[in-house]
Amino acid sequence: MRVRLFIKPRRMGIAMFIMAFFLSCGGEKAGEETLFRYAQASAEYSRGNFDKAALMLAEIDDFSPALVLRGKALYFSGGLEEAEKSFHRALKYNPRSAEASLFLARIFRDTDRNEEARKTAELLIRDNPQDLRALRLGADLALQGGDTESAAALLDRAVEHSSETALVFIDRAKLRWTGGNGTGALEDLGRAEALLPRDSYISRSVGELRFRIASAGKTKDQP
Repeated sequence: MRVRLFIKPRRMGIAMFIMAFFLSCGGEKAGEETLFRYAQASAEYSRGNFDKAALMLAEIDDFSPALVLRGKALYFSGGLEEAEKSFHRALKYNPRSAEASLFLARIFRDTDRNEEARKTAELLIRDNPQDLRALRLGADLALQGGDTESAAALLDRAVEHSSETALVFIDRAKLRWTGGNGTGALEDLGRAEALLPRDSYISRSVGELRFRIASAGKTKDQP
């Protein structure tokens, strides 16, 4: 009896957290059991247990986040046919699911349906012009089709948006440093540097900030 009393609030806590998340971004409603199973499958997916994650979601066919997650797990397990079905069903419930469209385009490319892949990628980029994954996929498809000019243009856009993403990491690094999390700040600055053009003004500023944070940490550690 004590075990049940311990587990149920935990299940409710996970379910309510995920429900609040999906409602906050216009998501779909789902029952507690569905949300709890989705949370468990998400954990397995993050650990790389794709077969297990897909199996846990096999009976959920009316909740697009679960369908997308199952499709991704199947994709990485090599089950492209079943993954495609899962993504199509997810789009039935949420036609604006960028994740489902992205993986569908990848499946079309991987199965030599290049025209379908190109059309899907074009729609995805139109609706999500700053999605780096979509831009890279579009560039790859353009290159496969011999359109080097379009591929270069898409990659230029990806580089531009990568720099904007780097600014987010820099801002969070400053916040973390102010809050006393020097290690986290250095990790964010490392991510920012990886996204920035070498020898750019911002890249040099990041290097200077990394030096200041690292030096402050060494001073703090000294007896």
